[in-house]
Amino acid sequence: MTTTERPDAPEAASRDGGAGSVRAVVGLLVLFELTSGFLQGGIAPLLPEIGRELSVPDADLTWVISAQLLAAAVSVPILGRLGDLHGHRKVLRWALAAVAVGSLLVALAPNLPVLLAGRVLTGPLAALLPLEIALVRDRLPLGPARSAIARLVGALALGTLLGGVLTGAVHALTDDVRLTLLVPAALAAACVPVSFLAIPETRRLAPGRLDLPGAVLLSATMLLLLSGVAAAKDDGPGLPAVAQLGLAAVLGTVWTRVELRTPEPLVDVRALADRRVAPFFFCAFVFGVVYFGGQAPDATFLAADPATTGYGFGLSALSISLVALPAAATAVVTSSLTARIAGRTGYVPALAVSFALVAASFLTTAALHTALWQLVTAKILAGLGLGVALGAMPTVIAEAGDPSRTGVTTALYNNVKTLGGAVAGGVTAAVLAGSAPHAGATPSESAYVTVWLLCAVLAAAAAALTLVARRAPAKSARGAAASPAP
Repeated sequence: MTTTERPDAPEAASRDGGAGSVRAVVGLLVLFELTSGFLQGGIAPLLPEIGRELSVPDADLTWVISAQLLAAAVSVPILGRLGDLHGHRKVLRWALAAVAVGSLLVALAPNLPVLLAGRVLTGPLAALLPLEIALVRDRLPLGPARSAIARLVGALALGTLLGGVLTGAVHALTDDVRLTLLVPAALAAACVPVSFLAIPETRRLAPGRLDLPGAVLLSATMLLLLSGVAAAKDDGPGLPAVAQLGLAAVLGTVWTRVELRTPEPLVDVRALADRRVAPFFFCAFVFGVVYFGGQAPDATFLAADPATTGYGFGLSALSISLVALPAAATAVVTSSLTARIAGRTGYVPALAVSFALVAASFLTTAALHTALWQLVTAKILAGLGLGVALGAMPTVIAEAGDPSRTGVTTALYNNVKTLGGAVAGGVTAAVLAGSAPHAGATPSESAYVTVWLLCAVLAAAAAALTLVARRAPAKSARGAAASPAP
């Protein structure tokens, strides 16, 4: 997929007053990403407390993360395409409203099904960043757009860091998980009226319409995939699980064929197969697995009482967030330095090293997890790698896309990433539940080690595949085609 780079020139910047307008409101978009990060980072330390409040077993708590990611995997490409068609600001407002309602439902949920419904409504969180990227790329020339994207990604990382620490602190002060969950809900609600301020609308809308068959088939495939994993967790690899997973594979194949034959597909399947871009999409999938898929197991492992389970540290929500703080801070710093790092080494070597660090982190955790300093050290290694990956991949994929489909192209990156997290959540739940002697029992220590080793293998595979990724062909003399960032 190719795109024509917009000139980084004053006349391009001043066209329709767009650049100045967006520069004036980038701070508002940063606020949305801070809130998005806060919501995403604040839920993990509270999972053990939510489990106690609603009497949910540790293994089932992974579905609190997976439900949101499943909704994101479906809503991100749909909202990205709707933004391309009808305006990214308009769709951004829809997404923020859904997140606000879902966050309130999570805080007030009386049981697990209602809690999961609220988490599903927060799925559009993942669509905020691609919609914002599309807005700034529409209004800003290349250089300022890159800077704005870096600020948005950095705000997301910072919000994730603050979310874990501040929600843990609020819970320590109030000792009330519902009151604590109302804090991010209030932040999400505040973003809705803010979105009606000075944010400009997209000037260039794409022709065509939403690929409704593709959206329906994708939704059905994701639902069957996750329900099949859930069936395997509850009943083992029997006929119900095999039937649902098999049907998911069939529907996925049908969906792929439909997308390939649709002039304006919901998901550009050909982009996934492009040898210049496919390794980065695989890295995005692995990123989702190791980042989102590890949140719930890390929290429940740290909260486990060693006197009864033989592992864990019996930590509170605040203590769990403080253990994660050094790694989160490291990720924020490396994410903000990604442009400098990649400018010196190139994006391919930077991504390869980043995922090698992640693999080393999970291997270390699998081998050494009896002392807090061991876990903190290992997570700092992961923070180094994940920060660089988080900062690099959106820019690479955004610049590889057609400007008229920026929203759906960058949404594809987020879709693959969230799909990885959703699948990892289901698999993690199955691994942890499968090690328990009976339903509701505590998972074994070996189950956590298995999860960490699986993450290490995937991260190592991402590093290896990135090393063999080919650069895009050089631009033609006429400069008509633009290649992805190196």
